[in-house]
Amino acid sequence: MGSSGKVFEPEKAIAERTRTFVVGPYLGERSAAASGILTLRAPEARLAEAVGLTQAIDLFVADTIMVPIRQLRPATYLGLGKVEEIARRIEAEEIGLVVMDCALSPVQQRNLEQAFKAKVIDRTGLILEIFGRRASTREGRLQVELAHLAYQKSRLVRSWTHLERQRGGFGFLGGPGETQIETDRRLIQERMTRIEKDLEEVKRTRALHRASRDKVPYPTVALVGYTNAGKSSLFNRMTEAEVLAKDMLFATLDPTTRALALPHGLRIVLSDTVGFISDLPTQLVAAFRATLEDVISARIILHVRDIANPDTEAQELDVRQVLGELGIAGAETRRIVEVWNKADLLPAAEAQRLSEVAARRGKGAPILVSAMTGAGIPALLAEIERRLAEGRETLTITLAADDGAGLAWLYENAEVLARKTGRTGKITLTIRAGTDEMGRIRRKFAL
Repeated sequence: MGSSGKVFEPEKAIAERTRTFVVGPYLGERSAAASGILTLRAPEARLAEAVGLTQAIDLFVADTIMVPIRQLRPATYLGLGKVEEIARRIEAEEIGLVVMDCALSPVQQRNLEQAFKAKVIDRTGLILEIFGRRASTREGRLQVELAHLAYQKSRLVRSWTHLERQRGGFGFLGGPGETQIETDRRLIQERMTRIEKDLEEVKRTRALHRASRDKVPYPTVALVGYTNAGKSSLFNRMTEAEVLAKDMLFATLDPTTRALALPHGLRIVLSDTVGFISDLPTQLVAAFRATLEDVISARIILHVRDIANPDTEAQELDVRQVLGELGIAGAETRRIVEVWNKADLLPAAEAQRLSEVAARRGKGAPILVSAMTGAGIPALLAEIERRLAEGRETLTITLAADDGAGLAWLYENAEVLARKTGRTGKITLTIRAGTDEMGRIRRKFAL
């Protein structure tokens, strides 16, 4: 295990011993509609996802409960009777941590902790903890800390009235924590200001790296998708890289890029990104905007979907919503290629049906693939190549038999679609390139 993994070994040991109770308090359809909340996700699927998020940081899930609610209670989110019922179960099962799969106000969090006599975190706190574990680059760590401080700052004065209560610092399981007296809103704001300055410097460095990459005629293709859709496995399959790829929510947090050659020789930069998720905290979308710059500037966006997941359509909407917040909407969506992943998990009849559905859509149709078996990858690479070819020019050029340097240069600077050697040894190539590259080609070969 790498050094970053060793840092979390003590926390992992604590987490594995922490008996955790996952509570799914979900409004019924009518109540949700009346509150202006739209969700296509079934409560069972939402609770299963909450369990997956909890397990992503090694917590031991001792029990779960789904709580249908008609209206949200300002003081405790849940009704008093349900709070008392859960409190009894927590005491009986010796629960140390309660994960509430919802966004709690500081007051609600404090009141539930007092009622349950256990530490309580909400969905936002849990996602922040996961992000803190997964961030490996300096930029990622700074972004997580900034989001975490913003979250904590909103909870200081309003909820921390009990001076004796110790709460975890950055990492709710590990570290000594800080008392309310030791933690000051002004100090948090000062730290946030310093982090924002550090992030600006990191962004400038990334912009320089991107500028140097832009000078190379390699278009960027970015992988996006709901967390655990299989993006990293697909990235590995396409580039033969060894990025962390586990059946774990939020396995990737920092972007990873690799160069990749398409079938006709055009090289691209493939970028793997953090997975999206429903109800992603607003402060995290803002904090991770820089991490998603590769998506914003990408020529093509591969939207990877777990097509075998019963919630795949709801997940698609969540991803589209986040993309919309990044400015990728309307005409911009023409950059998106839908990739239906995990075809190997589908029954044969369903896989065949989806293939036929995709075929009927014609040009720009989704590509059915399996990152695990490699099925559909050639079709995906061909679609990327086809999309990038739009607006590129095709040219036929003939080289002398002994012009090996010219031949090598063309292979490096253009896509070679066809090659034919004549009886005299002359080589005729059909090439494709963008406007700028084609200008250089014509000047070099005096065409």
